[in-house]
Amino acid sequence: MRVVVAGLGNMGRSHALAYHAHPEAEIVGLVNRSDVDLPPELADYPRFETFEEGLAQKPDLVCVATYSDSHADYAIAAMEAGAHVFIEKPLATTVADAQRVVATAQRLNRKLVVGYILRHHPSWQRLVAEARDLGGPYVFRMNLNQQSDGPTWDTHKSLMQTTSPLVDCGVHYVDVMCQITDAAPVRVSGMGLRLSDEIATDMYNYGQLQVWFKDGSVGWYEAGWGPMMSETAFFVKDVISPRGAVSITEDNKGASDDVDGHTRVGGILVHRPSGDTLIEMPDEPGHQQLCNAEQAFMIKAITQDIDLTRHQSDAVQSLKICLAADQSIRTGRPVDLGETQ
Repeated sequence: MRVVVAGLGNMGRSHALAYHAHPEAEIVGLVNRSDVDLPPELADYPRFETFEEGLAQKPDLVCVATYSDSHADYAIAAMEAGAHVFIEKPLATTVADAQRVVATAQRLNRKLVVGYILRHHPSWQRLVAEARDLGGPYVFRMNLNQQSDGPTWDTHKSLMQTTSPLVDCGVHYVDVMCQITDAAPVRVSGMGLRLSDEIATDMYNYGQLQVWFKDGSVGWYEAGWGPMMSETAFFVKDVISPRGAVSITEDNKGASDDVDGHTRVGGILVHRPSGDTLIEMPDEPGHQQLCNAEQAFMIKAITQDIDLTRHQSDAVQSLKICLAADQSIRTGRPVDLGETQ
């Protein structure tokens, strides 16, 4: 399977390494606008500066790991050129563009997989299953605040040229909420604040969203980036129901500046009125292993013709919630989900 990877930042490089290791994949091009250092495994692959040059290699599969504002156009161009697409989250920067990408995949019968890495993580799969076993309605309490500086802060500032941390990170954890409750979201509100003069005046580097679901469940998520962020209670993953709670325990949280720490669970505490159970997860996959799993699923979806309709509608829904929160922050009022654009 001929593969082109567009965007060679942290995620793009990890996905390229996954294709390099997969026996059914052959990398025919790596695309990045600027020259970047690559690990030895990737050094000998053809490199191109433009996406059009990448598509000229006639790939069967294109991995889009560029900045968010190019996602929709690149994905559609790749599908129209005959390729299937793996696209990093968020799927697009507007709901309309996300729906346009999904519609193109369905019209052209292309496989489209969105990079929700937690869906491939056995510990997060277990957390979802344990929470669903309790039954709703639920209270979701989640955050991921990153105390970033140096090169990591530079990367965050680049991302915030188009996408807030609330949207960029929030889609993962809102997707977890949606998997657990499986109820339609009905209303969203948000608040945010710009805490640095180093970012644009119309962008915020701290945000929080609140979401209400049709089954009565409610949830909040917060995300902040920057050297000013606190590392106190920066990693909260908590699901509460009338019959108990499922949580990632304090001792098992990851480090805010560690990419493996963003997905690490370590242990899951299941609390019921009858007593607590700690489920240890000692053999968790690291970041590269998870990217390998994502790309193995992508290739399997193509070779086994897996129906991705629900996967794609879920990706649009979680993005819709986060963009509604962004809209709420910018307008100062709650948003009914039918109002988002």
